[in-house]
Amino acid sequence: MKNPFPEPLRKLSLFSLGTVQMRTFHITWLMFFTCFFGWFGLAPLMPTIREDLGLTKSQVGNVMIASVSGTIIARLIIGRLCDTWGPRKTAVRLLLLGSIPVFLAGLAHDYTTFLLFRFAIGAIGASFVITQFHTSMMFDASIKGTANAITGGWGNLGGGVTNIVMPLIFATIMGFGYTAGQSWRLAMIVPGLMMLGVAFLYHRYTKDTPAGNYDEIERDTKKNKTDWSVLKDWRIWALMLAYAMCFGMEITFDNVASLHFVDTYHLSQASAGFWAGAFGLMNLFARALGGFVSDRIGLKQGLKGKGILLALVLLAEGGGLLLFAGAANLQLAIVAMIGFALFLKMANGATYGIVPFIDPRNVGLVSGIVGAGGNLGGMLFGFLFKADNISYEQAFTWIAYAVIVTGCIVLFTGFSKEPSARRVPKLITQ
Repeated sequence: MKNPFPEPLRKLSLFSLGTVQMRTFHITWLMFFTCFFGWFGLAPLMPTIREDLGLTKSQVGNVMIASVSGTIIARLIIGRLCDTWGPRKTAVRLLLLGSIPVFLAGLAHDYTTFLLFRFAIGAIGASFVITQFHTSMMFDASIKGTANAITGGWGNLGGGVTNIVMPLIFATIMGFGYTAGQSWRLAMIVPGLMMLGVAFLYHRYTKDTPAGNYDEIERDTKKNKTDWSVLKDWRIWALMLAYAMCFGMEITFDNVASLHFVDTYHLSQASAGFWAGAFGLMNLFARALGGFVSDRIGLKQGLKGKGILLALVLLAEGGGLLLFAGAANLQLAIVAMIGFALFLKMANGATYGIVPFIDPRNVGLVSGIVGAGGNLGGMLFGFLFKADNISYEQAFTWIAYAVIVTGCIVLFTGFSKEPSARRVPKLITQ
């Protein structure tokens, strides 16, 4: 008898909203985009905030560390909640609770309160895990990597757009007669409102699975219990390290780019935000490209080919970052930035082109662990940028070497083992 329940899609129809899979696809990347916008909404305004609150270089570095460190724990928790609550409920609750510190960030009046708000806002970075988990539930294995890469990449666009848009919002508010100190605070109302709007869309128009929400279908809960033995698989830790080097570098750059361009090349806050935004806008296609190529290689060479691809783009990222760190002028810096951004974001997509296949029964857990690795990398890199005796250029150079070493580690990691089909969870239908 024909199965009456919808199956995961085997084709991406990017301009369609006619199926629950494609509605979920578009709403989940929009959710991550909005959360990313709120998460890094303060970053392009840091030149103003630094002056307004009288922050030192060390304090700015601590704020950067706080903004990504809170996400590490949140991503591990959110991955588990996706397995138990379902991605829909998890997303709505994260958006509603996460909007609170975004709205209230403007109440910060000194270094300590600003640090605490940045730490609290960091929790919404866990939205990425929901996006990857939900997309994995909706699409067939043959296009899972591409679908994950597109939703992740378009969501990451929030980091580029916020670098361009938030300085404009700030300038518009100042145009109404508010001071700079008042304007950066009021600007954060915008991403807070965006998060509330997307929470409604997520609740109203998505489902946990093609067959329905978790509380609407009968599931084999025994087969969906978290198997902690998966942590013995070295491939997970290799992917976690790889993601620390690509996504960790991405969120680090989102945090420091405007300050770097202002301090090193003496740009205005608006101009610095524009070029920092160009880095983020590469997500429009580069992360998707990494996932697409990963899927194509995977069809012929399996996980082994996917692993080699990831290693190669990491090596290219490290080389481009070395050029950026040593750039003698703005023009060369921008060219090098675009180059390493391409490979960095392809590495993001290539990493999550592998993640869903490590242990299909525990996609949420594996996705959460690897995702947390990205924020762990961002947190550790932050210590380099807060040190008074290390310049930003030196910090970029050291990170570049770490990326290259990681590329070599991934190259020699055994990704040849394919997941067993018997471990893929199945919905019980009647």
